[in-house]
Amino acid sequence: MSDTHPIAGSVPHPAEDALRERAAGLDAADGLGKLRDRFALPEGVVYLDGNSLGALPAAVPDAVTDVVRRQWGELLIRSWDESGWWTAPERIGDRIAPLIGAAPGQVTVGDSTSVNLFKALVGAARLAAPGRTRMLVDAATFPTDGYIAASAARMTGLDVVAVDPADAVSQMTPDTAVVLLNHVDYRTGRLHDLPALTAAAHAAGALVVWDLCHSAGALPVGLDAHSVDLAVGCTYKYLNGGPGAPAYIYVAERHQGAFDSPLPGWNSHAEPFAMNPAYEPAQGAARARVGTPDILSMLALESALDVWEGVDVDDVRAKSLALTDFFLECVAAYVPEGRVEAVTPAGHAERGSQVSLRTENAREVMTELIARGVVGDFRAPDVLRFGFTPLYVGFADAERAARTLGHIFG
Repeated sequence: MSDTHPIAGSVPHPAEDALRERAAGLDAADGLGKLRDRFALPEGVVYLDGNSLGALPAAVPDAVTDVVRRQWGELLIRSWDESGWWTAPERIGDRIAPLIGAAPGQVTVGDSTSVNLFKALVGAARLAAPGRTRMLVDAATFPTDGYIAASAARMTGLDVVAVDPADAVSQMTPDTAVVLLNHVDYRTGRLHDLPALTAAAHAAGALVVWDLCHSAGALPVGLDAHSVDLAVGCTYKYLNGGPGAPAYIYVAERHQGAFDSPLPGWNSHAEPFAMNPAYEPAQGAARARVGTPDILSMLALESALDVWEGVDVDDVRAKSLALTDFFLECVAAYVPEGRVEAVTPAGHAERGSQVSLRTENAREVMTELIARGVVGDFRAPDVLRFGFTPLYVGFADAERAARTLGHIFG
């Protein structure tokens, strides 16, 4: 796209003064607005890609420096005990737990989302009642989830059946062993009904595994309240853990005693330092561990989670909905009719914390937005994605992003 409609010097839109004034008022009244100071954000940039990579929490650089220079550089191997490296996966898991509605002792941190999903799916299949033959998988899932599900199904003798979450209940038949669903669709931002779908899976006698990558840290999840069996998620999106930050796995307490991980490792052994050739799993969430924790990125994540101190996820959800409502209103005002189509549901009950817009030349439009200081992302073939992280995104950001999009189409 050519820069033929720069904001500076452009003819103001008739609605601009009113929308900017409203944005200023909403920001002034925003109880979460002060949290923006907990992040190191580039000056002059509207960052709406926290659903891909969260912004840098301001305290993380010093925390990582301490890990490298003092804990590793000075204490050396003593840090496994003296700095708490060994207990980090469960300690940090217990900090994530309240953000996803889980009691302590059910979440462990480590490995990637893909590895944790493999553990969860195979573990769920091994927990399922004998004789069941099918694994239902969200047809619109992120591709890796589909690849992992296919591999887990081959290992456990199940057949993968792709389903639209909207029709999943009708597919939950007595031969269903496991159901894998995404809480929020990564492409459209659609929020699926976790309570109802979990209840339906259980009514069919199946176990359910939820992928929380696009919901944890953006909205209430309620794993314990809704009796979810297993769940996985990344920490580098709304949890701001940094690129490649370790993921987590939730294993409901009622399943932990029978959870049989397909990746038993020395870290998940009941006596890891006994070096016993026979495997005996640890008790609790630790049995989902595998190998040596990735300490540098794990402790960066631990520092990043400090931004959640004193934050109520219900307040985050309320602001997320207000932000996305306001952004859609601004898009309707600024963007010429017919140039974009919202593919994210309008109803709050079906909306995550992003807005996806379909348009022609979406890649070029996003490139131009980024060049003008509004950072979102693009998904092939025609979707612009805008992620709203309520801890650091404000209403003026939403207005500016929509106004910039309008100038590009103007």
